[in-house]
Amino acid sequence: MTESYSDPELKKILQRTKRVAVVGVSMNPVRPSYYVARYLGLKGYTVLPVNPVHAGKRLFGQPVVATLSDIEAGVDMVDIFRRSEHVPAIVDEALEAFPNLQTIWMQIGVEHAESAAKARARGVDVVMNRCPKIEYQRLFGELRMGGFATGVISSKL
Repeated sequence: MTESYSDPELKKILQRTKRVAVVGVSMNPVRPSYYVARYLGLKGYTVLPVNPVHAGKRLFGQPVVATLSDIEAGVDMVDIFRRSEHVPAIVDEALEAFPNLQTIWMQIGVEHAESAAKARARGVDVVMNRCPKIEYQRLFGELRMGGFATGVISSKL
């Protein structure tokens, strides 16, 4: 399954989002879920880590919770770092816990058409098989044509 998303649609989602629950976040700094969550935090998003293995610890200044239902205030987006077979339960819990949820975002390699349809039927935007870090960098000018950030400002590049 391959869905396409317009750049304006993705940019709108990233601009309106303030609070992100990252389901499946790792405490290991070399894991993609860790550095994506960290990056989003550095860009001004409030990142709420969700991982039952690490519940009670702190990550990026926030307590790690076991489930989405443990988050006291609402979130704008749920970013899913779990295998596709885990998506239905996560989406069901997100729709139940957050009546004002705006976006379900499934990471690269994560897709679930039925859960996406269920969320969309509730008016929630869904992005599958994409990474918000990569899309942010691409849409807001942080990536060069080769797909990497050089960190160097120079007219010689």
